[in-house]
Amino acid sequence: MFKWLYPGMRVKRWVFLCCFGIILCSMGFVLTITEIQRTSGSIVVLIGAVMVAVSVRKIIKSVVTVLLPQRENELVNIMYQKRYLERGPKIVAIGGGSGLSVLLHGLKEFTSNITAVVTVADDGGSSGRLRNQFNMPPPGDIRNCLVALADAEPMMSDLFQFRFQESGELEGHNFGNLFILAMLKVTGDFEKAIRESSKILAIRGRVIPSTLKKVALLAQHRNGTQTEGESNISKVASPIEHLYLKPSLCAATEDALEAIENADAVVIGPGSLYTSLLPNLLVDGIAAALARSNAPKIYVCNVMTQPHETDHLSVFDHVNAIVEHSRPEALSHVLVNTGPIPQALLKRYADEEAFPVAMDVSRIRNLGYTVVEANVVSCVDTVRHNPRRLSKVIADVVNTSKKRAAMDERKKRALYARLR
Repeated sequence: MFKWLYPGMRVKRWVFLCCFGIILCSMGFVLTITEIQRTSGSIVVLIGAVMVAVSVRKIIKSVVTVLLPQRENELVNIMYQKRYLERGPKIVAIGGGSGLSVLLHGLKEFTSNITAVVTVADDGGSSGRLRNQFNMPPPGDIRNCLVALADAEPMMSDLFQFRFQESGELEGHNFGNLFILAMLKVTGDFEKAIRESSKILAIRGRVIPSTLKKVALLAQHRNGTQTEGESNISKVASPIEHLYLKPSLCAATEDALEAIENADAVVIGPGSLYTSLLPNLLVDGIAAALARSNAPKIYVCNVMTQPHETDHLSVFDHVNAIVEHSRPEALSHVLVNTGPIPQALLKRYADEEAFPVAMDVSRIRNLGYTVVEANVVSCVDTVRHNPRRLSKVIADVVNTSKKRAAMDERKKRALYARLR
């Protein structure tokens, strides 16, 4: 405590002023209560209160200018935002690739109680090279999620996404991937490396790998062939009949299972159906945890099909693939886009053999799932989910579910009271 009185701390004068203000307030109250000089007492109380207010403001400013030198004017907004987000619902987002990052960008504006459960089946690009060379889980999708949830300065996010272009050993490598690798070597543990990286980026929430096993993705195609490797699956034109993990028995991380168990909502997607979403559900324990959960389990269906991966698949086909690879109880809601897509974009996607996913929602309702239809798309140069619109719809589903649960609980209590 005495360190606050060391020279150069710039708080001593304001502490003394605050103490003097408190003394004046006390004296003024005494004068007012004893009715010796009521008017003079009120003036003394007012002067003391002003001194206390000024000194407290100056003390806070002295502390803030040290801890947040560039953001002292944002202190109230930062405090309000953190307190508001801390009261938000617990949401688990399952997936990988760019789709999960888009979702996280929006969710972090509604809550900081986010857990991203990320696939580790990626074997292409910088992640695949590091995975093979250093026998580590691929860091690419995890890095994208960390950046999406980051509350750090924009320069730090840009640094984590920086990719080396010059020819040489670093060509194609991403700085964020290399940073996670270095953190792994320092800590000796991949989960701890992610936690420490999360602190540096000051993320809102947590990022967790679905499993710590080194897994490969295998696809069984309709023509009887098999493809191994996440980066190779979409290169084969024959439709995918079933997906497998190698090895088949790979346990989910305890943090992932615990997050699903305690979640107010679980969101699966958006993202590549076979290469980003299903690999998580194939991990031992994930599907069972989803089936046990009473929270809304929302599948966000892709807006467009993906060439050689989901050709000609409708919304029902997407849902059916998830059910066949997990359990029927793994889902409760299906969110589909009803927003318009400009014809110019549709033509460009058609040239790449990608088309809007057919909306056969009545078949999904017949399975017992709740279909949520909303405009959640942004169409500028590409067709992408709008992070804020998507997150708002998810927040509405969570709030509706909570109200319904509270109403059911009141009905149960009323019925119990009558039976007694």
